Amino acid sequence: MAYFLVAVATKENLKKCIETNLAGFTGSVNGYWAFVDIEIGDYISFLHGARIYNLYRVEDKVAIRNPDEIGPWNPIKLSSRRKYSFPFRLLLSPIRQLSESMVRPEFAYIAENLLLRGGYRKTHFQADEVTLHNVSVMGSLLEGEFEKLSHEGIPFMPKIAFSKDLVNPPEVFPMREVILQSLVRKALGREFLRDVLWTFGLEGNPEDFEVLGEKALPSGHVDLLIKPKHPVGIAPKVLIEVKMGSAGNTELGQLRRYLSESGPEAVGGILIARSFKRNIKRVPGIRLWEYKFRGITEDATYTYTELLEKLTLGEV
Repeated sequence: MAYFLVAVATKENLKKCIETNLAGFTGSVNGYWAFVDIEIGDYISFLHGARIYNLYRVEDKVAIRNPDEIGPWNPIKLSSRRKYSFPFRLLLSPIRQLSESMVRPEFAYIAENLLLRGGYRKTHFQADEVTLHNVSVMGSLLEGEFEKLSHEGIPFMPKIAFSKDLVNPPEVFPMREVILQSLVRKALGREFLRDVLWTFGLEGNPEDFEVLGEKALPSGHVDLLIKPKHPVGIAPKVLIEVKMGSAGNTELGQLRRYLSESGPEAVGGILIARSFKRNIKRVPGIRLWEYKFRGITEDATYTYTELLEKLTLGEV
């Protein structure tokens, strides 16, 4: 279970999301990333104009081939003449009605992220469990049924390719670093979190910790953050950088800066890459892990779920 804030660009689109209890994402790489990153059973709120609106549970997800025919969002036309429709949909069950300013201490985790990032610039943002608990007592219960998509929607299963010759958005996307980061986040939470806790001497069960997406820092954005769900007294953190290709001393130095900026509660970091350059240094407090996908070929396409099942992580 995770909690996300979904960024909505205009008041008109916000109104449509609230009225239909749907969240929609464009047929771009970022839209696809949001669609696969958010799972059934997760919680979301809408984010627009520095305000947070309502709380929903994700009941279902669907990708459709004819989004313009059934709405409710009009295609986005860019100055480059490229047009983006909204094929990726989340079906939402309403829980709470609220309209709260981001300028509240309860939203400090997300507000800091947005402030250091200098704005939204992304489709969605993951908040921690403390933020979800705070939102869960705001506003009032929101009653009603979520609106299901029209039967005219033609569903399809979007896939990922490792060869650019197979790429055909929105049905086939190239592997990108944000998608890899999402896969690693879920793999850590499901299979490898106990190994991380043991490596850095952190006490507690894996269920007591959470793996969060991108966290903004003064000099950049660390890809993943592991921390206690409900810290008591101290809040130890493990920072993780994920690189698609080969990593070297430059990437290692980046993670070292992030650890320094995170203060004494940052107990260590992990640099994850496909491979590592021969001259990379071994630094105390930072572990090097390789990722691999078992049994993939360049001439095939894969669903996000298939890649998650094929992903392995291991220290080198």
